[in-house]
Amino acid sequence: MGEFVRLEVADGVGTIRLDRPKMNAISVQVQAELREVAAEATERDDVRAVVVWGGERVFAAGNDVKEMADLSYTDMVKVSASVQSAVTAVARIPKPVVAAITGYALGGGCELALAADYRIAADDATLGQPEVLLGIIPGAGGTQRLTRLVGPSKAKDLIFTGRFVKADEALAIGLVDRLVPAADVHDAAVAWAGQFSRAAAYALRAAKESIDRGLEVDLDTGLEIERVQFASVFATEDRATGMRSFLENGPGKAEFEGR
Repeated sequence: MGEFVRLEVADGVGTIRLDRPKMNAISVQVQAELREVAAEATERDDVRAVVVWGGERVFAAGNDVKEMADLSYTDMVKVSASVQSAVTAVARIPKPVVAAITGYALGGGCELALAADYRIAADDATLGQPEVLLGIIPGAGGTQRLTRLVGPSKAKDLIFTGRFVKADEALAIGLVDRLVPAADVHDAAVAWAGQFSRAAAYALRAAKESIDRGLEVDLDTGLEIERVQFASVFATEDRATGMRSFLENGPGKAEFEGR
């Protein structure tokens, strides 16, 4: 259990909870703890889906500028991998991951939200990549994941200007997937994650791997990734259960064990 990041598990849903007052600034320690809880969420069989949650007030206002302000180029060469790997660890969790966004998700906080598979935001939330206003650029995946999510033109607009994006615009451009009242964000995220608590875990894993890895390569290579993953799920008990249930009872009635 980390000081600022912890994993809370209930009913098949693991919540990665950021809790570093006041604004969940992502320090070097928070990065290390994110890597640890992402590994734990990956390994635990009782975690079937994950919510990333910063609390009722704020998701995460960004990386800790106080820590970075006096770093030299050579200092940053040493620590930049840590900045990226913490967010990538969350992105690589082989289970459905949803970001529950309240308040602000800025800079590194926005990059952490981008690592999720789905984003539910408060209707008064604010997102953005304002690093250019500090004379730097996003360094935890923002230039890459944001571009893949909203397209290069919109990503360049947001990153070049560093402007803040209100929730309604974030929804319109695809930066978030759903808006709810602030008080309902966590419950909505848990409900989204909860639908996978009895799903075919290895099929979900194969689907996520195919999509994420396929985005990184050409179409033919992506199709080969899909083919291999498609064949692999035929080794699971859930595949046999699902097909047998379909033939006997129709679709959507299978009771999977995650094996």
